[in-house]
Amino acid sequence: MIDIRLLRESPDEVKAALARRGGELGPALDAALRLDERRRSILQQAEKLKAQRNKASEEVARRKRERLDADKLIAELKSVSDTIKELDQELRGLESELESHLLQIPNMPLEDVPEGDESANVIVRTWGDVPSLGFTPKPHWELGEQLGILDLPRGAKLSGSGFPLFTAEGARLGRALVNFMIDLHTSEHGYTEVAPPFLVTADTARGTGQLPTLGDDMYVTKDDLYLIPTAEVPVTNIHAREVLSAEDLPRGYVAYTPCFRREAGAAGKDTRGLIRVHQFDKVELVRFARPENSVTEHEKMLGHAETVLQRLGIPYRVVLLATGDLGFASAKTFDLEVWAAGVDKWLEASSASTFTDFQARRASIRYRPQPSSKPEFVHTLNASGVALPRTIIALLENNQEKDGSVRIPEALIPYVGFERLTPRERT
Repeated sequence: MIDIRLLRESPDEVKAALARRGGELGPALDAALRLDERRRSILQQAEKLKAQRNKASEEVARRKRERLDADKLIAELKSVSDTIKELDQELRGLESELESHLLQIPNMPLEDVPEGDESANVIVRTWGDVPSLGFTPKPHWELGEQLGILDLPRGAKLSGSGFPLFTAEGARLGRALVNFMIDLHTSEHGYTEVAPPFLVTADTARGTGQLPTLGDDMYVTKDDLYLIPTAEVPVTNIHAREVLSAEDLPRGYVAYTPCFRREAGAAGKDTRGLIRVHQFDKVELVRFARPENSVTEHEKMLGHAETVLQRLGIPYRVVLLATGDLGFASAKTFDLEVWAAGVDKWLEASSASTFTDFQARRASIRYRPQPSSKPEFVHTLNASGVALPRTIIALLENNQEKDGSVRIPEALIPYVGFERLTPRERT
């Protein structure tokens, strides 16, 4: 959530920053300013009347002690109290309406984020060589079927399109990738492992910015609990409504969870195989940082995600997203796109984002710079470290041999227990 004080004091700067995202946000900002102005006016009236009521109460008490007539003053006091109740009720309504407006306004992009739509995204760097296989590579859905590790028809039979079924070595491969990533991030990168719930309340989803604007992409139960679209949602909210000490920062968590996404806005896009699915596994990194350190922490976290791909030998490129391609809550995002030889394209396998204090304001996550100082909002950051489907796509398609077998990266062999996947008859 944007800072209402910043909007109040520098409305033109806030409007200019948000205009870089594209779309017309001016009316929403103007409405928020009008509500804030009315709220502050009501608050001032109520505070003035409360001071008047306190003074009158003291006078009534004095008159009663001195056995003087206080009936007229008591009547006036009742009238003032009734007015205060009306103002307080109006104030609560204005505050609720103002919050509703602010919750629908996206984060402001940082100044170094390029302006424009997806076509303005910038390739920052690349790592690894795109493989030259010497034969026409197969896409992962064909490889997965021939290797007996991916059964898309039966997954669709169970749950519908977009719910893959991994079998035999395919299931082991996914489990191995999760264990490899968790071990890497805890032992080398200093993250604390957590195992969060997979269902969250609306307040939790609101804290990271999924609600209200992204609700159509989430699955919700009859108990009004939401299936998480990413571990970012529960893990970021671990410290909701808490005040951390400066010594607690930076703090990093890593979590494995399944992720559930309706992908309501992406119907018909990339429907083959594992490219776009409704349920998938992901290892997520979440960091909490002091504002002055968040830029450094962002780069550090991006490097942690890159290390996963480097250890697996997957060629990738780092892409800085333009303002029009940013997520709702993000102030700056780097995507890690892996090369997949079978589908002949770059696929996003990780996003590393800084949210500045946007999520912290919504979830009320603060820290004290000094033991006696006033609490301030932390900066939150997260990255996929990394998502499994497109990582598996790249592993299968880039490491395939002409005979249909697939080599396992050296770093992963201790986790899977074999060096190669070989074709087998499907049962």
